[in-house]
Amino acid sequence: MMFEILVQISNQFSDKGQEEFIIHILKKRKYCKLLKIADLVNDDPKVREKVVSYLRNIKSIDDMDLIIALGMAKEGFDWPFCEHALTVGYRSSLTEIIQIIGRATRDSENKTHAQFTNLIAEPNAQNDEVKVSVNNMLKAITASLLMEQVLAPNFKFKPRFENDSEPNQKGELKIRGFKPPSSKRVESIIESDLNDLKAAILQDDLMIKAIPGNLDAEVINRVLIPKIIKVKYPDLTDSEVEEIRQHVVVDSVVKNGHIIESGDKKFIRMADKFVNIDELYIDLIDQINPFQKAFEILSKSVTTHVLKLIQESIEATRIEMTPEEAVILYKKIPAFKSEHGRMPDIGSRDFAEMRMAEALIFLNKLKRERENG
Repeated sequence: MMFEILVQISNQFSDKGQEEFIIHILKKRKYCKLLKIADLVNDDPKVREKVVSYLRNIKSIDDMDLIIALGMAKEGFDWPFCEHALTVGYRSSLTEIIQIIGRATRDSENKTHAQFTNLIAEPNAQNDEVKVSVNNMLKAITASLLMEQVLAPNFKFKPRFENDSEPNQKGELKIRGFKPPSSKRVESIIESDLNDLKAAILQDDLMIKAIPGNLDAEVINRVLIPKIIKVKYPDLTDSEVEEIRQHVVVDSVVKNGHIIESGDKKFIRMADKFVNIDELYIDLIDQINPFQKAFEILSKSVTTHVLKLIQESIEATRIEMTPEEAVILYKKIPAFKSEHGRMPDIGSRDFAEMRMAEALIFLNKLKRERENG
């Protein structure tokens, strides 16, 4: 494509009253189309801050067409009108990938489709090996997203000491033998880097072979995971590594678990066993493969069908509906399908259609729970 700079505009002014050109307008020669382009590659912090300020105040789809950025693409502003996020080069940080994808997946009236493209250089290897490697990376990312977004609510994990019979407070989970963070460094990793650490674990070659069940769960939890943590954070002491290891394992196992209430007690289902949530031990949790469920779901190719199931699982955790309402809406679905030639779409802008789609997901979730219960 050939472009020529037509003019530069800005609604930002310097202290001297002179206009500073922070947003470029380019004209495409063939179609005479004007494109507004924001440059976040500029090293001048003052100019960059003014560009970000402009982006933070975008109100219309016509306010911006293209943003070129380095690190700023993952933080600092929101752009719901974005339809396509394109990155160049491999991203080792799962958090960064999520942030960049988030630029293109905000709800907006201008789009029904959003796309994320990552251009990476093909390594010097056979094509089959490249395909396997890339597919494993995608599975690791998808499995991490699945475990973070779909499964149980977040808990704050605490140790349960001897003679502590107090029930868990809302939002916390006490575990016997659990080691709390002993340093600011460990706290920072747990609070900010847990997604990245899980991504590193899920992409480790030995873990990829072990996770489907080819290795004892305790070996995975007590041997392989600490090794990966030490490689990623070589500055940590053995005690700090153990604290992080326990948090990774507990967080993953609990999010893979299914919590139910029976009377005044709560139970968590882990590896086909129901355990009183007030009687959890770290030794018991270490006997469970924390990532196996995610890889069982992703053991095949990451197809559209698989992603649809993941989306439905995510939506199922957000739907607020009674069984009575779900049954009423479910009875209306055959007439909808007959009229439109398709099932209700949960992404529809029509509220009635969306609720029918939610009812179907809700009832499927209840059916699975009864079958597994």
